Order: sequence, then structure tokens, then C-alpha cells
Amino acid sequence: MRIAEVIGTVTLSRCHSSVTGLRWIVAVPFSLEALKAHGTADGEDVVLADVLGAGHGHQIGFTEGGEAAVPFLPDKKPVDAYCACLLDHTGVQ
Repeated sequence: MRIAEVIGTVTLSRCHSSVTGLRWIVAVPFSLEALKAHGTADGEDVVLADVLGAGHGHQIGFTEGGEAAVPFLPDKKPVDAYCACLLDHTGVQ
């Protein structure tokens, strides 16, 4: 799982029928250094499927790859990144 900050939403004009109705967000991941310094997110933007209602400026935990499709099983969905949790607070030691 990685940590990111939500910077926007995505509106699709067309999509695969299995993901109709999913909400899509854009987030910027944090590096470990940015988390330690309580800095701003400094990774490369990623588009995520979101069913939790993450909003602009929220910190989230997200999964990528095969694990991103697990919440939808037994249905198969072409999802490569998934917003798994909304974070209230992060701390790095």
C-alpha cells in the first residue's frame, strides 16, 4: 500500500462496461522522504478507482496491480489502482 494526496477527479466519456458507475480520482503519491518531512506529495500522478468518496486534498492509502482488483471479486474489473482507505493522520518514525 502507498500513501497519496487526492488532487482531482476524472470524468470518462467512454469506459469498459464492467467499470460503469465507478468513481475515478487523480492522486499524487508521497515518497518516504516527503512523509518524514511532512512535505507535499512528490510522486507521479496516478488515476485510481474510488468507492470511498475521497475528496480533493484528502490523504489516502492505495493499492496497485493485481491487489487493486481484489475488492471487486468475484467480478472481474480492469482496475490497476484502487483507493483502499482514507487517512486521518500519518506518522513516520
